[in-house]
Amino acid sequence: MPPDTLARQFVQSKKPPGYNTFMRTFVCSAILFDLDGVLIDSTTSVSRVWRAWAVERGLDPEHVIHNIHGRPTEASVRYVAPHLDAAIETPLIEQREINDTEGVAAIPGAKALLAQIPDKSWCIVTSGTRKLATSRIAVGGLPTPDVFVTFDDITHGKPHPEPYLTGAAKLGVSPAECLVFEDAPAGIEAAKAAGMQVIGVPSTYGPERLTQADAICRGLDHISVRISPRLDAAGSLLEVTVEQEA
Repeated sequence: MPPDTLARQFVQSKKPPGYNTFMRTFVCSAILFDLDGVLIDSTTSVSRVWRAWAVERGLDPEHVIHNIHGRPTEASVRYVAPHLDAAIETPLIEQREINDTEGVAAIPGAKALLAQIPDKSWCIVTSGTRKLATSRIAVGGLPTPDVFVTFDDITHGKPHPEPYLTGAAKLGVSPAECLVFEDAPAGIEAAKAAGMQVIGVPSTYGPERLTQADAICRGLDHISVRISPRLDAAGSLLEVTVEQEA
């Protein structure tokens, strides 16, 4: 199967009458996960930290919260408060996020999903720094991946495609053979610009904000992965079956 069409193969099968969901299967060589809102639920912590910061700086907390998800902290500060020095504000916000662990936990189904994927066939691509990301992974009790792309590893953050292209390169996989899990419009935009297919996770945003994704899952606990041998080369393929709303 040509690499440029590999991740674009799928099968749809309707459920019996009475169900309002259907199954969709994607075939890929690697899976790239965003962290916050996909594998880790840090919503309450992020909200507390950014709301407090917004009030301290005389900003509208609602406007700030609405515009920070999916972007690196420094880019978010520049976007919501261009008059402030992002280089000063960013480490302050990050340290507060590291310290605020109340409510931070693994997304339901995350541990079971990762356990189904070979270690060298997945990675995390996050807009956060390595320090913040490793802290949240530890708090959530998730495994640390062999390949890890953070804000420290890239020049351009999401929605630029560089983070996901970097992840694919580190995994040694063509972007067209990658499947991405994302919860934010900026992340979906980044993955699509990288030439990857995307499954939207409606945790941080509702499905209406994730319409650019190729599928929107009901949750990680509604996803299964089957490993099958490649016919055109050595290695294996991942058949990712997603239960999504009809």
